[in-house]
Amino acid sequence: MSNMSNVARGVVAVAALLALAACSATYQNHGYTPLEADLERVAVGQDTRESVADKIGYPGSEGLREEDAWYYVQSRWRHFTYNEPEEVDREVLAISFAANDTVANIERFGIEDGEVVALSRRVTDTSTVRGAGTLRRLFGNLGGLDPRRILGD
Repeated sequence: MSNMSNVARGVVAVAALLALAACSATYQNHGYTPLEADLERVAVGQDTRESVADKIGYPGSEGLREEDAWYYVQSRWRHFTYNEPEEVDREVLAISFAANDTVANIERFGIEDGEVVALSRRVTDTSTVRGAGTLRRLFGNLGGLDPRRILGD
């Protein structure tokens, strides 16, 4: 009988471990923002749209390509048990272009308490990203995005 009780204890221990593992949070990343090391290869005032695309790529399907700027967007979602997915981080990289099609500005924004926060900035003048309305749209729907629509579930 002791052999049978050892098996029963083993089964209970495995079931308990599986139950604990099921309660841990999982994370999903969406979108893409280039690494700082890759951005260092982009020169403000010298690189053009095509050279930027060659060095770091075009914005993905979750980013935006507008006439005067490109926006690279990356977000991180936390999935925990039966709760709704929660967006825990969002980062936007904005590259503005001048009228002569060269890079005028490179800014990286993060999200903190639902506000747009500049994490880093490289500019040729004191102006900020001209498409600030676009940034407000990107950050304004915090929590309003349903990942099930993106994933097709």
